Amino acid sequence: MSNIAIGQYLAYDTFIHKLDPRVKLIASLLFIITIFFVQTFVGYIPFFILLIVMISVGKIPVKSLIKSIKPLVWILLITGLINLFTTSGRTLFTIFSLTATYEGLYKTIFMFVRIIMIVVSTSVLTFTTSPMELTDGLEKLFSPLKRFGFPAGELAMMVSISLRFIPTLFEEAQRIKMAQMARGADFESGNIINRAKNMIPLLVPLFINSFKRSDDLATAMEARLYRIGRERTRLNEIIMTKTDYLVLILFSLFCLIVIVKFFI
Repeated sequence: MSNIAIGQYLAYDTFIHKLDPRVKLIASLLFIITIFFVQTFVGYIPFFILLIVMISVGKIPVKSLIKSIKPLVWILLITGLINLFTTSGRTLFTIFSLTATYEGLYKTIFMFVRIIMIVVSTSVLTFTTSPMELTDGLEKLFSPLKRFGFPAGELAMMVSISLRFIPTLFEEAQRIKMAQMARGADFESGNIINRAKNMIPLLVPLFINSFKRSDDLATAMEARLYRIGRERTRLNEIIMTKTDYLVLILFSLFCLIVIVKFFI
């Protein structure tokens, strides 16, 4: 659990780190939308090259990216098996009256690559953008909706707190697990039901500590005069530069070219 990379920020001084958070948020969204238009492995090549460039420029360790993918391994395997045995087509092999097909294998690998690319692109965003920058970026992007009563500031704050607390909760769970194991608790042996029962001594104190942390955070925010619906002042205002606009335009053109080339 301590190896979870979700929500962690790598404080480096790189070109990607210096980009406006709004640019990175929009680029990440465009990346995810565009990759769903691609229906061939050849279409993934531009995205793969782009990810390699972003990872290199952002100085993101490969180990950190692997850690961000690990939590999805079981989900990928289960959905992959479902696709493998439920997709009609030419028979690859048969086991227990279940037929795997070549088309199912192709669909499974294709889905694996797509999901991994999406996770890696999202990780690049969180690794190169601090929670505070993400909060300010989201609030700025949704600010036009405030006139319609949309709680842009509150939504941005919720996202920021969630991202900040994800690694904290995992670290807390790891500490509680080690303490329980030192007292003789066993989380590894037994069947699924027994393992689930053994998790209760871990989950109960984790939930209690989470509520305590939430209460402490609420008290700290109130002490700093945080009020719902009120405008907040910022130490550093985010301002779009010419470089930010240029990167956003080039990235939008990249996505448009990919859609035209591999979908239309």
